[in-house]
Amino acid sequence: MNRDLVLHDWLVAGIALAAGAAAGLLLRTLLRWLGRHAERTRWRGDDIIVDALRTIAPGAALIAGAAVAATTLPLTARVSGFVNQSLTALLILIATLSTARVVAGLVQSVAGTRAAVAASASIFVNITRIVVLVMGVLVALETLGVSIAPLVTALGVGGLAVALALQDTLANLFAGVHILASKTVQPGDYIRLTSGEEGYVVDINWRNTVVRNLSNNLVIIPNGRLARTNMTNFTQPEQQFSIMVQAGVGYESDLEHVERVTLEVVDGVMADINGAVPDHEGAVRFHTFADSRINFTVILGVGEFSDQYRIKHEFIKRLHQRFRSEGISIPAPTHTIALQRDEAVTPLPHTPVPHQRTASPSTPVELTDTRN
Repeated sequence: MNRDLVLHDWLVAGIALAAGAAAGLLLRTLLRWLGRHAERTRWRGDDIIVDALRTIAPGAALIAGAAVAATTLPLTARVSGFVNQSLTALLILIATLSTARVVAGLVQSVAGTRAAVAASASIFVNITRIVVLVMGVLVALETLGVSIAPLVTALGVGGLAVALALQDTLANLFAGVHILASKTVQPGDYIRLTSGEEGYVVDINWRNTVVRNLSNNLVIIPNGRLARTNMTNFTQPEQQFSIMVQAGVGYESDLEHVERVTLEVVDGVMADINGAVPDHEGAVRFHTFADSRINFTVILGVGEFSDQYRIKHEFIKRLHQRFRSEGISIPAPTHTIALQRDEAVTPLPHTPVPHQRTASPSTPVELTDTRN
């Protein structure tokens, strides 16, 4: 200090701090009002920006008041410089946190509003947030007088050792980035792996892919494994697809009549059932002369993967009811088996044959196999 502190110094410093706090409260109130108006807009980015400013603006006002208060006090040059550096570094950290929140929110907002590369996956949000935070911390350290060149060098050398120790983790990270960049899988797609796992992709993060199956359980698949395995994506290139249902009618049936009735049932299912494709043009294809019936395939349109079970269920019920009302039979496979009994065999001498009886001449016996 160049001189002793007096009451006037404390009053001026207190007024500066109070002014900074009042400005912070005023800015917070103003930003709360702006936030209510931003919620009425269709763009989600203004909500993210206003929410981030609620953190940085009051803090910046309070730090500005503290800086003004420090200048009014009779501090030495060394203490004054340290206070200014500390307040500047604190302001940089607050701004970094707010910027990271804004950038991450904007990335997530853009990814959620269109089927872009990110497609609402958290991996890009996390990478963006980490990059902004690291840059802000380095700038804050440089402001405090800490040389970051040796730190960057040490991080480079240590990063090599960390990369060798975390090969699997880094492999999953880059595999996840590759999957999203190539657009082979995006959150919301229904996939099936050759190993049997299947379900809707919920998220692709820095280490694994989260899949929710139809029983509402989560399946965690490492990104590296997902990138190496064979996979079927039922959502791309388009979500709608066709399913095939097998059926059969008796040989005595009029196939033209069967085809016409079946197509009427298909059209009714496509128009009435939720998840079907109303403009789908049904098809019936006879393909096999089986043992007891003529088999054919019915092609149905499905809006998305999980709808196929409900559509199959309703189609089979309606087709069975319609065939019964039209007198069209769906025969079960039958087989006629003839069993022949040989003449009685004379037993060897000195061999007792209890309960011996003479068989009747060969008699065919007809059995019916009613297996479907």
